[in-house]
Amino acid sequence: MKIGVVVASSRFSKDRAKAVDAWMAAHFPDRSVSVVFHPSCFLKHGHFAGDDAARADAFVDFANDPRLDAIWFGRGGYGACRIAEAVLPRLTAVARKKKYMGYSDAGSLLAILYKAGFPHLAHGPMASDAIRHDETAYRALNWFLRDDPASLEPSLLIDPRPAVAFNLSIIDQLVGTALEPDLSGHVLMLEEVSEALYRVDRMMFHLTGQASIRRVAGIRLGRVSDITPNDPDFGQTPEEIVRFWCGRADIPYLGGADIGHDGANKVVPFGRR
Repeated sequence: MKIGVVVASSRFSKDRAKAVDAWMAAHFPDRSVSVVFHPSCFLKHGHFAGDDAARADAFVDFANDPRLDAIWFGRGGYGACRIAEAVLPRLTAVARKKKYMGYSDAGSLLAILYKAGFPHLAHGPMASDAIRHDETAYRALNWFLRDDPASLEPSLLIDPRPAVAFNLSIIDQLVGTALEPDLSGHVLMLEEVSEALYRVDRMMFHLTGQASIRRVAGIRLGRVSDITPNDPDFGQTPEEIVRFWCGRADIPYLGGADIGHDGANKVVPFGRR
């Protein structure tokens, strides 16, 4: 399997790419699995890995390349929403057959691809995670290679309903835009990082207030990590916040999800499995 790595958001360093290459060489010396970084990953344009046109061109280039079996987002940050609408009309049948994996800001592209009917999408570890935790990288690669059930978020093995997963900040910004997919009847899994709890509360107010989100089958909460201190203390846990807004909107709260901005992040394929 040959996997193309693209960066649709923030800058990516050559040192990190070299570390990923070294990890792949050490763990797959026969090159049965290999990664190739698009040259645009290393461009710099302010906050971004190249300007919007460069990032869009790179994504389209690799997505439409028949020599590549899958697309792996290199990292998150911010910027994918700026190119999502531009790339979609340029994608071919070759792109539609590929697998795509990422999380965090990559959710903007996963959302519009899911809306367009792309069948092989997943919220899961990114390429840069391969240099942090072996088990995290293997979890991602085993999904790419064989749809390994051991890579999946555990509730997916017992709940047959279609599912999706997003960073809370990302899906909250997508609702009402051209990128928002129809999530009616889906289990929606959420995770968050580096936000104050009052912001989590405000995002849940906005998200669960949307008519489209009130049609989901239910919400599961992944990890809310690196919480920014509140002064005074907000007085509720992340789960209490999510339960409150689910109850207010009459959305079933389904419990926890084993996803988050960390090495334990499990894979959530979009849709039915």
